[in-house]
Amino acid sequence: MLRPIVIATLIAGTLDILSAFFFAHLGGMGPAGVLKFVASGPFGSAPTESAGWALVGLAVHFAIMACMATAYMLVAPRIPILLRRPILAGLLYGVLLWLIMYWVVRPLRWPEMPLPHNLYGIANALFSHCILVGIPITLVASRYFGRRSAPA
Repeated sequence: MLRPIVIATLIAGTLDILSAFFFAHLGGMGPAGVLKFVASGPFGSAPTESAGWALVGLAVHFAIMACMATAYMLVAPRIPILLRRPILAGLLYGVLLWLIMYWVVRPLRWPEMPLPHNLYGIANALFSHCILVGIPITLVASRYFGRRSAPA
């Protein structure tokens, strides 16, 4: 089970953080600022946009992604349609992750931060969670578990 979790974490985590860097750049923030923000989730405000805090932020990002991948890998083999329809499952899993991150985690951690309130913000977040996170995780699960459970 470790192999598909690691593969899904690396693929989805890399796509998601690159997307975060791209969209943050459009808003005038660099990668160090993005990673400082990510590090502030569990550790509070990072004092600087230093390389050390960027590495902490990157580690936090991939730890969160590993939790997302692990959760799916634990559930998918028990619900066969999730392995047979990975694109649909990925889109639905992405929406679920978006709901959890934006409507549970963010308000609990940053109550003063506004939730996505315009089409661009919502579409951007859903794109990342569905296309760059959900689908890669479900495709890895489908490939790994579907192959193992296929008739010989």
